[in-house]
Amino acid sequence: MIARGFIFIYAILSYGVFALSFLYALGFFANIMVPRSIDIGDVAATSDALVVDVMLLGLFAFQHSLMARPAFKRWWTRIIPPAAERSTYVLLSSLVLLLLFWYWLPIPVAIWRTDGVAARLLTTLYWFGWVVVLASTFMINHFDLFGLKQGLDALRGVEPPTPVFQVRWLYKLVRHPLMLGFLIVFWATPVMTGGHLLLAIMTTLYVLAALQLEERDLIATLGKPYELYRTQVPMLVPFLRGWNRGRNAARRLPPQ
Repeated sequence: MIARGFIFIYAILSYGVFALSFLYALGFFANIMVPRSIDIGDVAATSDALVVDVMLLGLFAFQHSLMARPAFKRWWTRIIPPAAERSTYVLLSSLVLLLLFWYWLPIPVAIWRTDGVAARLLTTLYWFGWVVVLASTFMINHFDLFGLKQGLDALRGVEPPTPVFQVRWLYKLVRHPLMLGFLIVFWATPVMTGGHLLLAIMTTLYVLAALQLEERDLIATLGKPYELYRTQVPMLVPFLRGWNRGRNAARRLPPQ
């Protein structure tokens, strides 16, 4: 019982670190409310900034993708309790993200700069992207995604249920609305600097590559229902296959 209680407390603490990184990210990309952001911080030579920023992004991509792979999870859960696996992933991902936020070196040269209506529209789109990100987590299972449910199940001594494939709301428009929301956040800015562009390009390439691995894992876990889903719903761009085809596809998806 003590061990199960520790896993639950660990899940709560890990979620707290995630919440901190999420709140900091809101200000980091918008250059508001935080002491260091994508365009505010120590200014170094462009070559030095490129090296540091690419290393930070590479560290996040490496950690994020490695720990998400089933083979790593099977090895990792021989060392830590399976119920703590997701919380550990969330904790380490959040810590690496906070490290990136704090040590990021701005490259302040402006690539584009807008004002007036255009700036307000891009700012609105930026916040809309965050709404999509947060809403997408609740359209699956927010507390399962960030490890709290596993911690609670451990506390109660309940075995986690077998994953059930369901399609809700934005997931009927695109297969990865969470990643779509992040891409909107990365690109929707009234002032695009060199550092911001570097991050936007690298994270976009990472998302496109990582989704290939994720979909392979989803097919292995969920089987034919997910394969059918892939043929009917676009990955990231809503209505890419046409309105009528997308609407009919959603009707043929497995029941919720």
